[in-house]
Amino acid sequence: MTPTPQKPPLPRRTPRATVRIQEAVDARDALAAALTGAGIQLPAMDVRTPWPDADGDDGARPTRYALVHLGVCSAPVAHALAAVIRNGAAG
Repeated sequence: MTPTPQKPPLPRRTPRATVRIQEAVDARDALAAALTGAGIQLPAMDVRTPWPDADGDDGARPTRYALVHLGVCSAPVAHALAAVIRNGAAG
C-alpha cells in the first residue's frame, strides 16, 4: 500500500501577519471602491499570502506579508482602467 502524500502545514497566524493581511484587505477594498466609482469592476480581486518558508520543527514561518491580487480582466476593462489612470494622472 502506498503512503498518502502529506499536505504542507497551514501557516500560523501571528499578530504581525494578521495586521499585514488586514492591511492588504483594506487596500483591496479601497481600490475596489475607487474602481467602482470610475465604473470599473475587477471581479477576481483577492488577497493572497505567499507560501511559508521552511524553518523550525513544524516546517513553516508565519506569513510576513500579503499581496493584493488584481486577477485578470477583458481588453475593454483594461482600456477603461488605463483611461481612468491617464485622466487622473493628467488632472
